[in-house]
Amino acid sequence: MDQHHQSEHKSHNHSGHEHHAEPVVSTGMGQGFQKYTCPMHPQIIQDAPGKCPLCGMELIPMGRQTTHNDHSVHTSGVADFKRRFYIVLVLTIPIMLLSDMIQHWLNFHFSFTGSKYVLFFLSSIVFLYGGWPFLKGLVGELRAKNPGMMTLVGFAISVAYIYSAATVFGLKGMDFFWELATLILIMLLGHWIEMKSVAGASRELELLVQLMPDDAHLVHGEHIMDVKTETLKGGDIILIKPGEKIAADGIITEGESYLNESMLTGESKPVEKGKGGTVIAGSINGNGAIKVTVSHGTKDSYLSQVIKLVQDAQKSKSKTQLIADKAARWLTLIAIVAGITTFLIWYLSGKDLAFSIERMVTVIVICCPHALGLAVPLVVAKSTALSAKHGLLIKNRTAFENARKITTLVFDKTGTLTIGKFEVSKIVSVSKELSENELLKNAAALEQNSEHPIATGILQKAKDLDIIVPAVNNFAAITGKGVEASVNGADIKVVSPGYLSEKAIAMPGNYTADPTETVVFVLINDKLAGYISLSDQIRPESAEAIQTLQQENIKSVLLTGDNRRVAETVAGKLGMSSFFAEVLPHQKLEKIKELQDKGEFVAMTGDGVNDAPALAQANVGIAVGSGSDIAAETAGIILVNSNPKDVVSLIQFGKATYRKMIQNLIWATGYNIVALPLAAGVLYKLGILLSPAAGAVLMSVSTVVVAINASLLKVK
Repeated sequence: MDQHHQSEHKSHNHSGHEHHAEPVVSTGMGQGFQKYTCPMHPQIIQDAPGKCPLCGMELIPMGRQTTHNDHSVHTSGVADFKRRFYIVLVLTIPIMLLSDMIQHWLNFHFSFTGSKYVLFFLSSIVFLYGGWPFLKGLVGELRAKNPGMMTLVGFAISVAYIYSAATVFGLKGMDFFWELATLILIMLLGHWIEMKSVAGASRELELLVQLMPDDAHLVHGEHIMDVKTETLKGGDIILIKPGEKIAADGIITEGESYLNESMLTGESKPVEKGKGGTVIAGSINGNGAIKVTVSHGTKDSYLSQVIKLVQDAQKSKSKTQLIADKAARWLTLIAIVAGITTFLIWYLSGKDLAFSIERMVTVIVICCPHALGLAVPLVVAKSTALSAKHGLLIKNRTAFENARKITTLVFDKTGTLTIGKFEVSKIVSVSKELSENELLKNAAALEQNSEHPIATGILQKAKDLDIIVPAVNNFAAITGKGVEASVNGADIKVVSPGYLSEKAIAMPGNYTADPTETVVFVLINDKLAGYISLSDQIRPESAEAIQTLQQENIKSVLLTGDNRRVAETVAGKLGMSSFFAEVLPHQKLEKIKELQDKGEFVAMTGDGVNDAPALAQANVGIAVGSGSDIAAETAGIILVNSNPKDVVSLIQFGKATYRKMIQNLIWATGYNIVALPLAAGVLYKLGILLSPAAGAVLMSVSTVVVAINASLLKVK
């Protein structure tokens, strides 16, 4: 008998899609679902107003309240930069025409009385209006004591403007208002393009939010009225028409249909649901009309819990991101020091003030750590939201990234490698006075309070045979061996083969063990009355999953409470590396330690409740088959389905995510290593010199490259 069975009798909390647990995570998604985001960093999403942790800018309301008919959540930020870009573009044309340097290059002369003051006025508008996001960001970053990209850009354009303004009012030298205008113009264009590119990194989360319909059809007596989804509460009855989205978690009380849950679980096939079946808010109804009794309000729905997990994961920082953040801060300091050093070297070597300031501004602009600062957050935002759409819920970012290190993957057998649906294959009574149906009735009486697959199989058989299951008294678990209770005055035990060995009870003469079956023995008043055999089919996907792990050089280990012959047969059929059999729940942690002591980096799959100690001990804990009960505290990663291929997909996606992070970090740092010397003018004698505008182009391009690379991340 699977030892996992025993703890089920205690907890009765085996989860799955048909189990409806009380939610323990709230998203605060009520109040119209209002969220706030940074116009410069759309991957930052918070529940309340405040400042962006990356740049210090004020967060703005996301573009959605309770409807899904408006534009992207980033519309307001993108539109603002677009508007500023076009206004600055119009002003830049006369600024360039009035600039002495441009006139000299194009060999024409154009001026009039007071033209330099017109040039100053137009440039002031460009500086104050076009440069406002950067100036505001500079103040925000300095207040937050977190200097970064906005500090550098704001400092660069301020130096350029103040110096040029001084030349208008008496300082000897040539202004570079045109450089200032083109610098701001290109910075606005770069951020406009970047924000459109970055938007894709957060779009998957917005799609999850949009799964919740605005309205629901509330059944009120003989009438049906349309109400706002967020007003629904537990006990309400709602009507779901064909093709509509499910408005709330609940249980079907009338009708049947096929539901598309792919956006929530990653399961591509529609799932058949009938009376008594559970439904998940956000899934799409098929061709049948159904009535659903609401289990709880919107803010406690499975979808809201998923969104909360995704938001928390996006805001959490892994070791890789902390390294990138530290590198970005260092790059900011390097940019300022390099800029000032560049100015001093050129100025002290005899170059004029304008040239020296231009070199400093170019160095500071080109060294903006924007690409470096976004390298990891963009991948984080993309990966967490994208994985949630495929039934992979990331609670711990570091655990997810550590998937690339896994050398051994430990599988729980029942419900993961096998279908988890035990069916009674044999009922044998060893007493002439006890029929097979009587034997089954006694076993079903003890199993009626458990949701474990073995219990479910026995109860289903009793139901099929129309057996009325009696009540029990004095129910108790026999630790690691079975359960016992009083049924109609008789002491009944349902136990594993190990219990018979321990008590020296002889096996029945006609007993033949099939290694693919799980057998439980029924004792009445401590005398063997018979046994029931159940079989659990191996999932068709299991073999493919194990084969893929072998190709990835990852060992697969079976960990089960079943007897050695069952474990050996299953492990052999699937080609697994090894197995642990007859393991009691508290011994699972010890087996994980054994593997770790051998130098293995271990991932453990379990149900998140009974396997909690082992999940906590494993380097990466993966709660599988958790369905709507997604709050497994000890697991860093939660898989909605129990499909073993999802575990493999998780590992592959973790590796792909880490690769994207490293690619972005290499690009962001490598670009600066090459661009900084060019900006400083090390190739000046060869005629190679970057203007501030050219530096802005390169900086913007590097950021867009990082954003596009992150957007290419896919779940296999």
